[in-house]
Amino acid sequence: MTPSETRPGAAMSAEGRIAISLILNGQTCEVSVAPSATLLDVLRDDLRLTGTKKGCDMGACGACTVLADGRRIKACLALAASYAGRAITTIEGIGSPEQLHPLQDAFIRHDALQCGYCTPGQILSAIALLAEAPRDLAAIREGMSGNLCRCGAYPNIVAAIAEVAGL
Repeated sequence: MTPSETRPGAAMSAEGRIAISLILNGQTCEVSVAPSATLLDVLRDDLRLTGTKKGCDMGACGACTVLADGRRIKACLALAASYAGRAITTIEGIGSPEQLHPLQDAFIRHDALQCGYCTPGQILSAIALLAEAPRDLAAIREGMSGNLCRCGAYPNIVAAIAEVAGL
């Protein structure tokens, strides 16, 4: 593959690595990745953004959910080079300790996190779900079905999302 054959925002080096540019949490970020590197591994290992969790590493649990151009994706299934030039949002890119995102605040108030491992993926998935304007609790449950919680905090997760959705 030559640089002209790569995705816009990406270029192949002589060492076989691909230099990609991401808009990561609102900031342009340049990183050199192996062609087979997943977005999850690049976020955690190369960029040290460890809020995104590695759960099953097969796309089944949703712990690795991030937003790509506002749409939820499973970062463990996404090749990093395929997302060159795209806007990626991780849990580190929403809210701050001083000003939590409304979903972060609602998760705390509704005790929608127990061990907390799935929480970053749950919150990012919920952000995308809210953009879809769920109309009732059943729509929230269905919309969140790709995110598993081993602790079983589902009723509280649904309640937190419903509050932010105004249901």
